[in-house]
Amino acid sequence: MIGEIIAIGDELTSGRVLNTTSYFAASQLFAAGHEILAMITIGDEPELIGRTLQRALQRADFVIVTGGLGPTTDDLTNAAVSSALARPATFHPEIFKKIQVYSKNLPTTQQSSLEKLAWLPAGAHALNTEAKMAGYFLVQDGKPIFFLPGVPQEMKDLLLETVLTRLAVWEGEEVRQVRQKTYKVVGLAESEINGKLAHLEGRDSRVRLGYYPVFPEVHVSLTVTGASSLEAEAVFTEYDGQVTTLLGDCCYGFGAETLEGVVGRLLAERGQTVAVAESCTGGLIAHSLTRISGSSAYFQGGVVAYSNALKERLLGVNREIILRCGAVSAETAQAMAEGMRRVAGVDYALSVTGIAGPAGGTEDKPVGTIYFALASPDKTRVFLFHFSGERGQVQALASQTALDLLRCHLMGLDNECRTV
Repeated sequence: MIGEIIAIGDELTSGRVLNTTSYFAASQLFAAGHEILAMITIGDEPELIGRTLQRALQRADFVIVTGGLGPTTDDLTNAAVSSALARPATFHPEIFKKIQVYSKNLPTTQQSSLEKLAWLPAGAHALNTEAKMAGYFLVQDGKPIFFLPGVPQEMKDLLLETVLTRLAVWEGEEVRQVRQKTYKVVGLAESEINGKLAHLEGRDSRVRLGYYPVFPEVHVSLTVTGASSLEAEAVFTEYDGQVTTLLGDCCYGFGAETLEGVVGRLLAERGQTVAVAESCTGGLIAHSLTRISGSSAYFQGGVVAYSNALKERLLGVNREIILRCGAVSAETAQAMAEGMRRVAGVDYALSVTGIAGPAGGTEDKPVGTIYFALASPDKTRVFLFHFSGERGQVQALASQTALDLLRCHLMGLDNECRTV
């Protein structure tokens, strides 16, 4: 079935609140075999709500509406729907009883305002009267419209528990079987990835490839549909193998995996430890590693040695190296990594020093010049990269690259590590 998603709320159109509900609904509906024609975000304006809903009904087989169902004066969805679809507001006593149960400890004035939640457009049916925010649906011209709360968790619960089930058994509609996979890629631009995979596109109407820059990574999606689960699985297996092979070692993981999570798993599996010595990244590498629960098993700590004095005092970098080669140099990066490994007593130490910009660049070392070093039990490897972008982008790229260098080494891919 073809659907459309409408998110309502001034807090969304003003940018005060990020619209995560539409993204979640689209991903879940698509995974269930439905196609989303459009996702629209509008403010709390009754006439606009009505026009948007009527337009969606002309184009789609079903509509999901989120937001504007609350008890306050700016929650106008129900009134707008009643007017646009000529469905007078109708009192639902069973919903009101549940509201009274949930609100019995509230002041009387707040309890009375909640009665608004029990007045729904004529023909509406509550999705789940046991839920704190019931939500509802109605059928207009043979098409179901689902009205869900704008609160993300309440919306997600109702979508997963009721909406998907009702759509799956909607009479007269054949739901496709879908297989999806997301490949997470580092070190390649979107255009480079597209060049590797372009020949796979258009060969089979059941197969879709998508490219999504999620800075500083690029995510690739493979979606396969089939009339049966066997058909979808067979086609998916074929294309999954080809995509995985073509992306090679630049694909660090799939689905919900993160680069820091993959690095952490590799270290934990080996019973090994790491520490970091950071200059231009200002602690981003350590921050990434510690986002993973249980990272204390392999991450020992780090030093943000931004000044030359701290590089010398905390990491033992020889002052002569800095004077002769500069703070941004292969020699200094190597000394930082080796000093960090010695001080922390770890298996691996990562270091990074560079020029994040926008000032500080020279003709020999322009902004974006970043040196990395990876000290391990056998030797220290040094890498030079040149990044472009604003300061924050250069720092993010440097942090990601450091982790990927460690990933490559742990996987025995030192010869495949990127050098730019």
